[in-house]
Amino acid sequence: MVLVAIVCAFTALCYAELASMIPIAGSAYTYTYATIGEIIAWIIGWDLILEYAVSNIAVCIGFSAHFVDLFDWFGIHPGAQWISPAYLPGGLTDLAGNTIYPSGWHFGFNIPAFLIVMFLTVVLVRGIRESAETNNVMVLLKIAAILAFIFASVHFIHPENYHPFYPNGWSGVLTGGSIIFFTYIGFDSVSTAAEEARNPQRDIPFGIIATLIVCTVLYIGMAIVLTGLVPWQSLVDNAAPEVNALKKLSGLPGGHSLHWVRLIVLFGAMMGMISSILVFQLGQARVWFSMSRDGLLPKLFSNVHPRFRTPAFSTWVAGFAVGIPAGVLDIGTASDLSNIGTLFAFVLVSIGVLILRYREPNRHRGFRSPGGLTAPILSILFCLLLMMGLPILTWLRFFGWLIIGLGIYFFYSRHRSEFAR
Repeated sequence: MVLVAIVCAFTALCYAELASMIPIAGSAYTYTYATIGEIIAWIIGWDLILEYAVSNIAVCIGFSAHFVDLFDWFGIHPGAQWISPAYLPGGLTDLAGNTIYPSGWHFGFNIPAFLIVMFLTVVLVRGIRESAETNNVMVLLKIAAILAFIFASVHFIHPENYHPFYPNGWSGVLTGGSIIFFTYIGFDSVSTAAEEARNPQRDIPFGIIATLIVCTVLYIGMAIVLTGLVPWQSLVDNAAPEVNALKKLSGLPGGHSLHWVRLIVLFGAMMGMISSILVFQLGQARVWFSMSRDGLLPKLFSNVHPRFRTPAFSTWVAGFAVGIPAGVLDIGTASDLSNIGTLFAFVLVSIGVLILRYREPNRHRGFRSPGGLTAPILSILFCLLLMMGLPILTWLRFFGWLIIGLGIYFFYSRHRSEFAR
């Protein structure tokens, strides 16, 4: 987790520099299109669609697991075929270890995962304005849920679960870092405020580093307690590990208080995931919209709803692009794809900073990453290192996505874009 936080810090500094050079708010796609060129912007935009979509697929699956656990808290038990995905590479077992489904495909659809994204899609089509106060409340709820879990569960830790401390060696540490990178997605939003900071050269690095330190401390605390409560093997492909651990422990002598802690953690986690889904669905629809506005996608994607003045078509496309896979896939498959897409986007952003340092060294920058070329170079190297820790199947799926994207660009987008006119 510390390694991932360091990688994120270097990358965020690159984001901040690139964002400060463009006088408009936007994503990596917007910055790249304005500074480097169309084809690289297309690759980043296509990659961001994958990142936002697959990230939210994983979050929706996690939300579903917590929602089902909330039902369980009230004694309601829906049929497994309606609350589990059709594809389960590791199978599905209950807390007692009994097999519900073997590994592979089966008849099923994760209905709660599908419905939550459809509900939020309707909200986004009708229009929503995120306020700083609402966001702060959501953040406090998430932090409160994490702290409640840590302090309530620390007395139930079994030290023997920590041995061996590196069960899969350093290669396992690298693979784990590549996988949990998914949890840090969103930190780069701090960098897009570079033009709004009073003293960007001081405030942006402080905001990025402070954010990453707080997140890393909370993540480490969560991981230490969780792996001390239950064997690490039981956490594999578990979409709600903390509440499932609390459920198991609440039945032990002296664990009755955890029954109520479980409800607090469930509420905080679900509120946090709803806010994450909302933000990433909003971001994904805006990427579709921006690419369409630049001529890289059909104009239909930049159509605005006549009443609500929102990109309704793009929002619905984003909703179904997340909702259907969320009902079919497991959380492990989704998070792996999200990680490789994000890391690749970070590599391209860092390369963009290097190119602009060489091409336009005198261009005004509201913020310049400290240490000369240190931040972009280390960002590229560390991101590539984490990418190498991901499974080969994830790489193949990612290359397939890029090939599809490049095919669309060369056969459609480059002939209709703003640059082609």
